[in-house]
Amino acid sequence: MPRIKDKVALVVGASSGIGHATAKLFAAEGAKVVVGARRKDELDALVSEIAAAGGDAVALAGDVRSEDYAQALVALASERYGRLDIAFNNAGTLGEKGPSTGISAAGWNDALAINLTGSFFGAKHQIAQMLKNGGGSVIFTSTFVGHTTAFPGLAAYAASKSGLIGLTQALAAEFGPQGVRVNAVLPGAVETEMYREANDTPETQAFITGLHALKRIARAEELAHSVLYLASDDSSFVSGTAHLVDGGLSITRS
Repeated sequence: MPRIKDKVALVVGASSGIGHATAKLFAAEGAKVVVGARRKDELDALVSEIAAAGGDAVALAGDVRSEDYAQALVALASERYGRLDIAFNNAGTLGEKGPSTGISAAGWNDALAINLTGSFFGAKHQIAQMLKNGGGSVIFTSTFVGHTTAFPGLAAYAASKSGLIGLTQALAAEFGPQGVRVNAVLPGAVETEMYREANDTPETQAFITGLHALKRIARAEELAHSVLYLASDDSSFVSGTAHLVDGGLSITRS
């Protein structure tokens, strides 16, 4: 049986990578899916791909830094499908890299706006809609960076993604009594556009691969299955967690 049949799911940051794979998996598992990201062409292609496989999806492009966009995505889910049961806030950026003493105010603010504030705006309006349904599941994409493992030169990324873990815990405590579960998934290295941009040489890729206990990096589809677990009733007693899906990187990295 499909695990989220007839649920309505929203995936933000769906144009590529983990979000793209998760939107397809949600649709295959029976959900009606609203997808959001900046790149309209990629979203339209995703909707067509889901439709060709027999699924039901609709897209709205926009800037995750905008609260108006967060509200519009939730409104679209409500207007098109009548409710919202699942929200996956996956949009993210590595932000400005380099020594922390050289990071610009603009670089710092942009990383927080996309990774943390944008996710807060999303959850704010997603949870308000879910409360009308009697509950739901909200999921954030955080990272092992800044949680179990530190990497030099990624202060803005680490701070914003660590902030998502605190946000996860606060929202889980606040809205758990009303049936809303909130969790964060923490990937290790995943084969995505962001990974390739950050690790653009064979030497760097070999180094990153070797940090994982499994001695490989993840496919986006593997992360999607972990997100599906947190979205579905299989995790009905799971809330407030920082769910590591890092191939053992956090236990082998010194």
